[in-house]
Amino acid sequence: MRIGISTFVTDEGIGPVDLGRALEERGFESLFVAEHTHIPVKRETPYVPNREMYWPAYGELPRIYYRTIDPFVTLTAVATVTRRLLVATGVALVVEREPINLAKQVASLDLLSGGRLLVGVGAGWNREEMRNLGTDPRIRMALMRERVLAMREIWMREEAEFHGEFVDFDPIRSWPKPVQRPHPPVLVGGDGPGVLDRVLEYGDGWVPILGKSVHALAARIAELAVRAEEAGRAPVPVTVYGVPPDREVLAGLAEAGADRALLQLPTAPRDESLRELDRFAALKDNL
Repeated sequence: MRIGISTFVTDEGIGPVDLGRALEERGFESLFVAEHTHIPVKRETPYVPNREMYWPAYGELPRIYYRTIDPFVTLTAVATVTRRLLVATGVALVVEREPINLAKQVASLDLLSGGRLLVGVGAGWNREEMRNLGTDPRIRMALMRERVLAMREIWMREEAEFHGEFVDFDPIRSWPKPVQRPHPPVLVGGDGPGVLDRVLEYGDGWVPILGKSVHALAARIAELAVRAEEAGRAPVPVTVYGVPPDREVLAGLAEAGADRALLQLPTAPRDESLRELDRFAALKDNL
């Protein structure tokens, strides 16, 4: 099982350049960065911190959510100072981004990184944030589906077109094309009841949040494996987001069939972050 890092990169924590260099020096496989364009001051959507084991169960929304640096800017900076580290959106909020421009951002970053990009996608949870960006939360899953399918057409075809309910354009030319062919892996985030349907329809992998039970996640990983086989697909890689630095948890995820575990790095200044990464690296190297 490969070990990467998931984190919120903000203006108050370690910078992308120092973070990228530190991860590659310590032999981590990948970096997944979170995205939020903004957080409305007045919110109706309750904050339940991702049901993760690493963070408290309830509480006020942490400031990291509204201080994130744009993920494509962050990952470009990381890619320019690394050679092996995979860079990934964890996850890009597709329902808040226009798909033609997003397709170009993805292809450009894949080109500049030499084909090291993984595209984590998600529909998000903050309904007020979506509404501010013109998305009706009630249609966000259908919208994400069409936008991902439309981007795939742009990445794969010299003249791409798409005609759906929410995305509609006649033939276009858009370059660069991604280095990875037919396109960078699209990893579908989420752990709701319909997520495996989405993974199997238009994903190249699944990114669930760990939650509070490795056993429960193991059952869904097994379900995905069965359904992929029934559909005549190759096994679908599973990347588990927000994993605590715990040897037993990591062993359980490996036994469950996870392909990648992302240790959750708290957002902190440079020196504190480097000390935490040293601790994570020692755990990784002694698994």
